[in-house]
Formats: sequence, C-alpha cells, structure tokens
Amino acid sequence: MTESVQRGGVEAEGRYDVFHTDCPARGVVDHVTSRWGVWVLISLRSRSLRFYELRESIQGISEKMLAQTLRALVQDGLIWREVEPTTPPQVTYGLTEFGRDVGEPLTEMFDRITRRLSPQSTG
Repeated sequence: MTESVQRGGVEAEGRYDVFHTDCPARGVVDHVTSRWGVWVLISLRSRSLRFYELRESIQGISEKMLAQTLRALVQDGLIWREVEPTTPPQVTYGLTEFGRDVGEPLTEMFDRITRRLSPQSTG
C-alpha cells in the first residue's frame, strides 16, 4: 500500500503549488479569478481609473463588492491606489507591473473570446 504524502505550499524547486490549500499564491489566484477581479484587471488595462469610473465601467458590480475586490487586489500588489486629499477624497487605481503581467493573458483571453463571438451571440 502506498502512503499519501501531502506536499507543502512550496515545492522543492521553489515554485508554489497552488493546488495546496496552504500555498500563499492560492489567495492571489482566487482574487484574480474571482467574479469581479478579472473585470477590474481588464478595466484597468489601458489607463488608471477613479473609483466611480471603475464602477461605471463594470456593469452589475456593487460599490461594496468593488471596494472589497480593490482592497484584495491592492493587498496582493496587483493594483496601486492613490488618494488625493480633496473633499471628498479622489481615489485613483491603476495596474502595477505585477498586475500588468497577470492581466495580459486575461486581456488576451477576453479579446479572443470577443473576436470569436458573432454579433448575434453578444446580445
């Protein structure tokens, strides 16, 4: 009978094992692939946006979910947040280098899907 050994969060080669529940990269993957994480990264691909601009660009997202998603992505180092000390404060978000790197294949996937869809199937 073969014994099952549970691997740690990091493999011997120094790479993360995202299939392991203790893997530190797993949380980042969860945030990126969450319902709203993908849309935030795609929305910021071209330029930095203020909170309200992001909310308007992502139809169906509530302010609460946008705030939670942005908080997680900032904490993961995928996006940056800048607060201008005005009344009310103006908060702008943009992609970090890491965020651009992670967002590039998402943008490619999005572009491939939209190119393949016929105009009749997008309604």
